[in-house]
Amino acid sequence: MDFWTDSSLMELGYLALAFVLCAFIGIERQVRQKAAGFRTHVLVGTGAAGFTLVSSFGFAHVLGDEVVLDPSRIAAQIVSGIGFLGAGVIFTRRDAVRGLTTAATIWVSAAVGMAAGAGMVSLAVGLTCAHLFALVVMAPVVARIPTRDTNRVLRIVYIDGEGVLRRLLAVATDVGFSAFILSTHRVDGSDLVQLDVRFKGRVPLRSLVPHLHAVDGVRTIHVQRDSDDDEDESRA
Repeated sequence: MDFWTDSSLMELGYLALAFVLCAFIGIERQVRQKAAGFRTHVLVGTGAAGFTLVSSFGFAHVLGDEVVLDPSRIAAQIVSGIGFLGAGVIFTRRDAVRGLTTAATIWVSAAVGMAAGAGMVSLAVGLTCAHLFALVVMAPVVARIPTRDTNRVLRIVYIDGEGVLRRLLAVATDVGFSAFILSTHRVDGSDLVQLDVRFKGRVPLRSLVPHLHAVDGVRTIHVQRDSDDDEDESRA
């Protein structure tokens, strides 16, 4: 078997293309400090390209009148395998699902690698550009679109001196929310503290409230809306 064939240069070119394009995807994930970063995406993309190249060119020497190969069979197996790999970076904690975007980028990296390996250069480049445009350009813009929870404030009354505030912030972080404390003051003649705080997260605020209720020392939670006349109250 020859080390160098007529198609070797083309195969290496396609493999290099997959490497470069998936490197861009991986760098974006690495900068954002995600679980799957540069190495994972490069390996997934070049691996998918390698399998596709093997499917396309690896069995040319056995083809004949009685041997017919279907290159799409390996491509179908790549899709199935990447599904399992992507599922490995998705996890749930306190009802908050994380890792979906990283799993999707692994899926895209495999698609880029397959397209590059199949010689579909324009498709591979287009997939990479679409991915980076969606995550780097569009995602921050979409995040600025107001939601129902944008102007909502939680007014939480809790017992002072028992570390309740620390536990509240820890629970919110675990669920995937960031907290912006607006004000705190002691309720007259009691050991209670009233906290006004705005939470920002990727899931509805209603998914956070039950977890805050479960914190020992919380007495009441008010969900303040845009209008003072439209207020929900929830008692622990």
